[in-house]
Amino acid sequence: MERSSLSAEQQRDLATRITTFLSMYSHLSDSYIIEFFTEDLWSSLPSSWRAVLRDLKYPQIADLLLGASHADRRYPSVWPLSLLAFRATAQALAFPRESREGGGGAEEFQNNESQSSLLRHIFRKHVKPKKQHEIRKLGALVKELCDQTDCSRVVDVGSGQGHLTRFLSFGLGLSVTAIEVDRALLAMATKFDGELLGVLEKEREKQKESGSSLLPVSQPRHVAGWVNPKASWESFIEQLSGAEGPQTPSGPQTPSGPQTPSGPQTPSGPQTPSGPQTPSGPQTPSGPQTPSGPQTPSGHQTPSGPQTPSGPQTPSGPQTPSGPQTPSGPQTPSGPQTPSGPQTPSGPYFVLTGLHACGDLSSTLLRHFISCPHVRGITSVACCYMKISTREHPSPPGRIAAPHPRLQEAMLQPSEFGYPMSSWVGGLPGHQLSYKAREAACHALEDYRQRLWEESQLLRTHCYRATLETFIREQRPELRRAGVQTVKKAHLLTFTEYARLGLPRVGLPPDLPLDGGRVEAMLEQQGRVVVFFSLALLLAPVVETLVLLDRIIYLQENGVDSQLVPLFDPNLSPRNFVLVALKARGHGGAKRKS
Repeated sequence: MERSSLSAEQQRDLATRITTFLSMYSHLSDSYIIEFFTEDLWSSLPSSWRAVLRDLKYPQIADLLLGASHADRRYPSVWPLSLLAFRATAQALAFPRESREGGGGAEEFQNNESQSSLLRHIFRKHVKPKKQHEIRKLGALVKELCDQTDCSRVVDVGSGQGHLTRFLSFGLGLSVTAIEVDRALLAMATKFDGELLGVLEKEREKQKESGSSLLPVSQPRHVAGWVNPKASWESFIEQLSGAEGPQTPSGPQTPSGPQTPSGPQTPSGPQTPSGPQTPSGPQTPSGPQTPSGPQTPSGHQTPSGPQTPSGPQTPSGPQTPSGPQTPSGPQTPSGPQTPSGPQTPSGPYFVLTGLHACGDLSSTLLRHFISCPHVRGITSVACCYMKISTREHPSPPGRIAAPHPRLQEAMLQPSEFGYPMSSWVGGLPGHQLSYKAREAACHALEDYRQRLWEESQLLRTHCYRATLETFIREQRPELRRAGVQTVKKAHLLTFTEYARLGLPRVGLPPDLPLDGGRVEAMLEQQGRVVVFFSLALLLAPVVETLVLLDRIIYLQENGVDSQLVPLFDPNLSPRNFVLVALKARGHGGAKRKS
């Protein structure tokens, strides 16, 4: 298997270039589009930019600003070099999101847009097309990693309703322990396990009649638990050995895959205390679900959040570096394979996986991978970057709360944070990423570009919310980015109808008098609102690249090579990168830093 195309030196150089670039344009990445009028965001752009951008049509914005292709770009006027350099640098610094090996969702769903033609029907029930695509692709990669490390055991963290868990266990014959904080999701996982077992029993009876030989399969084991980002890997292992939480119902042994042990037996130890849990499972929509807050153009909620202090002064013009390259396909890092399935004095080897593990959960799994001698490989798919803890904001809005007061207090202690993880990135001037910048990195750029091409009516909600913010501030100046939340089908409403639904959500009367002339003047600037948001959105992949690059460098600093694979079709799954790593022989884990 080939290694990452970037050397350790190139990784550090890229991180340096990104932090310099983002520091120069923090006024874009840190801006809230709902403040377009209240903060006069349009005037914050250079006058030369405003002159060429103000009259662009939506398809032109998609092609000239957000389009990746350089072919057939026809400019209605001569663009300033500073704007061209901004766009080129943003695109060059971001990791490519398209897989070179293809395998996108278009082929998979060409016969039926809701049913993957590449996934067995028993794994499609209750599963949306996006998740079908993800579990099929990630499951195959996890199985490949298991084969390389001679591990048949997998731990699925943040397993949600168990869609990936069932595919790994019943479909690929792996022995899976799934851990999930939300007991309601665990109950659903148990229910769906039982349904699948019922279907397999019918298939078993048919095979009996035909005289086919039967092979038993292992059933997944479910554990209820909150993975504490401050806890040691030993506590994590003890947590996995706990028996609490709904267990997979007993059922017939069915011929769905090769015979494996009945479950990943982990070291015995005390059970971790249970408590009210919040979900961290892999169910993710096209855009992240965030705490209540003002609506942003990509269709999800942006809560108000702390602002990152402005970074140091950087050079006056962006330098366009050579662009980073990700591996050409879903390949695991090269390295010596581990011994075949040995039992260590404390327990067996296993592979960690997390499909869209929220916030700090992804960084916690990487730390356990480095520290724990039992973990031989990892596939990490992150999401919800705005919920990552940082030194500046150790408890950001929407972060999963600890189930007990003592644990919550420990969470605020300054030790390790979700970003930055690496010493190198942490030492770079201007490496800080604001809550807003990290939130924007979760937007679906491909989906937004498609809306622009189609000139979708959904785009009008940008200007609606920014206009409403103006009147809210005038009535209650203390309210900044108040949580209006999503108004259902707002794009089909007049602004007056939209305001009547939105104003009561912030404690204002629905019939608040609105100056019709001012409303009309602001709504006429809808195109400029969309342009400004598109400029900020162009930075989103760069921010995501820095977060993921920091994790790659962290692994490298701890003696482990890794690869970042654009595994999923970004049109189906916007958070489509998978960080893949395995330990070489002799890597027994590192001590956790205090």
